[in-house]
Amino acid sequence: MKRMFKGVRLGKGLAFMIQVNISMTNVSAERLWEVDRALPSQVQIAVNINMLSIDQRPDKSLEAPFVFTIAFSPPIAQISIKGKAKITGDIAETTRIYEDHKAQKPPPAQLVQAVSNSAIADAILISRSLNIPPPLPPIPQSQPQTATPSKPVDTRYTA
Repeated sequence: MKRMFKGVRLGKGLAFMIQVNISMTNVSAERLWEVDRALPSQVQIAVNINMLSIDQRPDKSLEAPFVFTIAFSPPIAQISIKGKAKITGDIAETTRIYEDHKAQKPPPAQLVQAVSNSAIADAILISRSLNIPPPLPPIPQSQPQTATPSKPVDTRYTA
């Protein structure tokens, strides 16, 4: 599956355009919690993105392999997505990204965001298939302005 993200970075009065294409190369997911056992009411979800390297290709584009993992606590499931991000665009911009990587600077936020957006979309679909909570932050409930006591909100996930 390929996804494309475009972005503009402004610098010194000029706009540089880079394009990030995300390709997934491996998807692994496993439900660890018994299917007939109720899910716990409180679940913590840890998301980790590991950009393994940024390599320059002969055509001056960049390739950045990554591993995106999601772990649940208590151990309900685990999801792992591997892939590659191909960065193309302005040669000065791709060269700067490559040089920053060689200097052990963190990858650009636009690259991390593109990988995260693509992988989290796939992880949400996978979580539905496994009947586990999606890896999303909880949506805050708006509180009514009345003085009457409210019922506790049921936070269990069902598909």
